[in-house]
Amino acid sequence: MPIEVFSPARLRRVLVIKLRHHGDVLLAAPVISALKRAAPQCEIDALVYADTAPMLAGHPALTKLHLIDRGWKRQGLRRQTAAEWRLIRALRARRYDLVVHLSVHTRGAWLVRLLRPRWSVAPRFRPGFWAKSFTHYYPAQSDPQRHTVETNLDSLRALGIEPTAADKQVILVPGAEAAARVANLLVGHGLAAGGFIHIHAASRWGFKCWPAERVAALCDALATKGWPLVLTSAPDANELALIAGICAARDRNAVASAPARCVPAGTVDLSGQLSLKELAALTAKAKLFVGVDSAPMHMAAAMGTPVVAIFGPSGDLEWGPWDPLHKGHRVVASNTHPCRPCGMAGCNDSKLSACLTTLPVAQVLAACEELLA
Repeated sequence: MPIEVFSPARLRRVLVIKLRHHGDVLLAAPVISALKRAAPQCEIDALVYADTAPMLAGHPALTKLHLIDRGWKRQGLRRQTAAEWRLIRALRARRYDLVVHLSVHTRGAWLVRLLRPRWSVAPRFRPGFWAKSFTHYYPAQSDPQRHTVETNLDSLRALGIEPTAADKQVILVPGAEAAARVANLLVGHGLAAGGFIHIHAASRWGFKCWPAERVAALCDALATKGWPLVLTSAPDANELALIAGICAARDRNAVASAPARCVPAGTVDLSGQLSLKELAALTAKAKLFVGVDSAPMHMAAAMGTPVVAIFGPSGDLEWGPWDPLHKGHRVVASNTHPCRPCGMAGCNDSKLSACLTTLPVAQVLAACEELLA
């Protein structure tokens, strides 16, 4: 049977699927914006993992968020099956005209076959079951020479929808509750909006992190220039350990001139204390964000805060801070390691990245000074 010609005017409901990590989900937001602009009459839903929901919750063009709990698998086969069936029934009840699948997760192909939308689009991936599941395809899930936002938007270009410049902004909505808590925290610590630097040195992937001693040296240099600092991380044990290492290194640096203390004066440690929405609200108030390739870095860029992003083995052309607002973000990476970006989990998958362990503090500080000026 021939494929029906796609028409945005005939869209009533659309499902966007992004079953990936937090940063990946956030960078899918422009697809929702572009769809709403091209078909303002349609309702747009999204399907994501439950822990990544804050990345899209509150998006003004989003009607409904459907969630998959990664914990279902740990609840036993009976409960998992019941949860999956409830999800499928909820999705079927929406009667989608279009499904936009933004990864190569096999679940997307199965869902398209179950939901039977008029149109469906996914990355070109493999022959057989996958290739016979969708009506339209775009070239690839990722491209090391193109930013992930543009690759996601290729899904709509495959349908004949060309995104506008306004569509390409990544929208992240902290919400009133998160904004209020952060405002109270800032007042409590004597910090003014635009009067502090937000440093998020941690990542769930340790091989993307800059060594604690170098982060500490950068913090000391910025503090010497009079900038209050706010340190954040996820509540994950490894991330908290990195923050503790940074504080300890700063103590060692200061021991000759000041009594030892875990958090030096002018530094606020909020590691493990903020929700994702609160993290967004905090970074929106910062003068500058400094961090590694991580979801908080993408969040800072989305909130319009100037970003200094420290990159190691991952590709900055594909995953760098997205800059449609022309904030002039800076990517800092080694210029003495022609092997990067290798895309590996550290050198030879060792979990240790030489391009990061040797990255000079002065190089990162120079980027900070450019944006602070």
